[in-house]
Amino acid sequence: MNILLTGGAGYIGSHTAVVLANAGHRVVLYDNLVNSDASVIDRLEAITGDRLPFVLGDIRNTDLLALSLESHGIDAVIHFAGLKAVGESVGDPLSYFDNNVGGTISVLKAMSRVGIKRLVFSSSATVYGDPQYLPIDEAHPRSATNPYGRTKLQIENILQDLAASDANWRITCLRYFNPVGAQESGLIGEDPNGVPNNLMPFLARVAAGQLPCLHIFGGDYDTPDGTGVRDYIHVMDLAEGHLAAVNLVGAEGVPFEAFKAFNLGTGRGQSVLEMLKAFEQASGRSIQSQIVPRRTGDVAACYAKADKAEQELGWIASRPLDDMCSSTWKFQMNKALE
Repeated sequence: MNILLTGGAGYIGSHTAVVLANAGHRVVLYDNLVNSDASVIDRLEAITGDRLPFVLGDIRNTDLLALSLESHGIDAVIHFAGLKAVGESVGDPLSYFDNNVGGTISVLKAMSRVGIKRLVFSSSATVYGDPQYLPIDEAHPRSATNPYGRTKLQIENILQDLAASDANWRITCLRYFNPVGAQESGLIGEDPNGVPNNLMPFLARVAAGQLPCLHIFGGDYDTPDGTGVRDYIHVMDLAEGHLAAVNLVGAEGVPFEAFKAFNLGTGRGQSVLEMLKAFEQASGRSIQSQIVPRRTGDVAACYAKADKAEQELGWIASRPLDDMCSSTWKFQMNKALE
């Protein structure tokens, strides 16, 4: 299939591009490079052996999106593009609703204009809000504790309404938990502009001496060591989940509910302190840390029940924690040599 990846030069998008290209799909990247870098295009060529087509554009530019879909003969879209920092969303909710919700509506309008109705959407475990039970399955009530989560929840509701209005749509939402790690070459990985909002790249930069100290947001949660517990999933496992999902929405002659949602996670939770210790072991470096007040919108613990993805997508997370940490450190060291 010909597949357009919005946010394709970003962290998860670029890793998914590798998996899709290696599986024989033709990948087109669409990105405004707000939180990514054009050098990723060269790195993807080095990994895959092919120069992936790239469109520099914003998802809110409906006309450019429609032109890109039509000119590249796109069959399906994987929609990654979006702002994603919980803390930032609390301080600037309008930007999040404009970019995430407004941008998704633009993507859907462009797809409708050219008659493409196969979509995989990058959703999030934040749509489950403060967990009522653990592990979280897809039947868990949905809510949100922060503006970022509310944008994902609103988008899911829009997609459900769209699917209900037209059975020709084939839409899959992938609710993923906490992606970490890097592609085995060490050429691509999580490399946010500015100070990272996510744990793993922050750990890597502290270990590399680029940042002085890891701030741990909250040490008094109702968890075994008082720090937040999350389901950390290797980004390459996550990328393979997108391959399974796009194959599902693109399968000809296979019955498909117009809207499906899947958790992508390991089913296990690790605390911030456990992640810190694992990264110290992988990097061989001591990492300074300091516990600071909780961050608004965070929850104590969140981890997945991913049985549905295994049963219906044939997908399971297989890469261990030490691989998540060692691959991140390899990417960090490669960046330091540039």
